[in-house]
Amino acid sequence: MSESILVAQIAPQRSTQYTQLATTLAPFEIQLSGLRPYLQDVQPIELGGQTYLKLRLTTELDESLRYELGTLAMTSAYFLYHEALGGHPVPVLEPIATQFRPVISPDLALTRRYRGKTNELFTHFLCNLARFSSDFAEKQWDDLRLLDPLAGGGTTLLTALSLGADVVGVERTAQDVTTTIAFLRDYMRSEGISCKIKEERLKKLGQRWWCTINAAGTQELVFANGDTTQTDQLISGFKKPHLIVADLPYGIQHRAAVEELLHSALPVWERVLTQGGALVFAWDATRFPRAEMVELVEESASLVVLNESPYSQLEHRVDRVIKRRDVIVAKHG
Repeated sequence: MSESILVAQIAPQRSTQYTQLATTLAPFEIQLSGLRPYLQDVQPIELGGQTYLKLRLTTELDESLRYELGTLAMTSAYFLYHEALGGHPVPVLEPIATQFRPVISPDLALTRRYRGKTNELFTHFLCNLARFSSDFAEKQWDDLRLLDPLAGGGTTLLTALSLGADVVGVERTAQDVTTTIAFLRDYMRSEGISCKIKEERLKKLGQRWWCTINAAGTQELVFANGDTTQTDQLISGFKKPHLIVADLPYGIQHRAAVEELLHSALPVWERVLTQGGALVFAWDATRFPRAEMVELVEESASLVVLNESPYSQLEHRVDRVIKRRDVIVAKHG
């Protein structure tokens, strides 16, 4: 039986805080990725004083697996690993050309700045978890639709847009929406990418902006200013998303506010999600343990939380304030 041994480089980060984040989450992302059916083992390995991940696959790399490698967030460069080659008694790394290229540069999300912004690679990781865990894992990003119902300053929307998806978001703070649209317009103009923006007023609901972008094909970004409990009305006209990705606001100090938000919003989010789709959200688990969050989600909607390993191992430290952040992944149907 053919097999491949690969080495993956942990994605470089701008601080030790985020380096630790990538090191913690990278093995789990690989285990849940499109490599999963062929993944025999993934282990850390030290090479030249740097930590890499060593992957053993039960098959040779084909174009689809090279695509999956290229979509990963927490690792950034890949090599075939040879214990010895051409008489050399030391390991030799042969670079692998992946088959995925972002439709729009990841700089789109990276250069968007605002207070309380979620790390871009963690956002990419959440988007990947949703795709991997849905019934649409074999679809490529340019054939998927994603919703962020708590979109803030738009990091998730911009990340998924750069991956190739059509995206739609809901945010109650008008300034977050208008500044995101202004940023998108300016960025696309500076990159020479066609971006047509139409503003709409939704009676008794709010406003939304419908953006049609032509980079490597036509994509849509729709951003609505309104209440997430009215998501179904605010995104009407946009086809049902395959994926929902959100980062719960960390400014909510009282647990009751989180419970009220999810009790009200989850049934609405479930209604707009395509059957077989996946919902992923991160939250501050410092005072809201995982077991209780799982119970809340399953009480509030008919979604099924994926709680086996490695889904149950995604908790990690963010900083001195958010000592424990965790991730819920749930499926619709």
